[in-house]
Amino acid sequence: MTYTGDVTPGGPSDVRELGPATLRKMSVSDMHNNVYLLTCTATGEQLMVDAADDADRCLALVAEGTGRLDHLVTTHQHWDHVRALEDVARATGARTYAGEDDADALPLAPDVPLRQGDTLRVGELVLDVVHLRGHTPGSVALAWRAPDGVTHLFTGDTLFPGGVGNTKNEGQDFDSLYADVTERLFGVYDDETWFYPGHGGDSTLGAERPHLDEWRERGW
Repeated sequence: MTYTGDVTPGGPSDVRELGPATLRKMSVSDMHNNVYLLTCTATGEQLMVDAADDADRCLALVAEGTGRLDHLVTTHQHWDHVRALEDVARATGARTYAGEDDADALPLAPDVPLRQGDTLRVGELVLDVVHLRGHTPGSVALAWRAPDGVTHLFTGDTLFPGGVGNTKNEGQDFDSLYADVTERLFGVYDDETWFYPGHGGDSTLGAERPHLDEWRERGW
């Protein structure tokens, strides 16, 4: 079946074959949190992005791949993205990662605090770490460039189809998030870049780029 990125809580995962990688996406909880599993097809090594909720379903996703989980990345500290973090980490022994500035707020301290410019290796796949401030202090995105030249971005709650993440709560900052998203994502990656947010459907930077001025003017 053709990958669409449209998933629903309790429904099946969607699978995308990307040459040296296989991507699986599923949704959990009434918050419609997305959970991603990236598999290196050469080595079987796997990375999960956000063990958001429902540890049993997260572990089932791991089993849909190669059955091992080597790396577990939390994109940011918010409660709806970390509810299964401890259980999945304990069950799999995966090495855990999160942004350095969100680490103290997590239910499980990351084994590896992430900073802007870090890289993360999953078998033969190398992902770049992008630090994006404003939704939380330590939100991170991951970028993997496929051999066909298309970059795949996991953006957590910093970028969605139609705008940047929420900055209406205390401690959040639209100007900071907008600046980082425009400089570190739109300023670095091309229009073919496909991004995978923490909730809802996917999009590309090319589809969103014409609206950047509109986002800045409205302030969200």
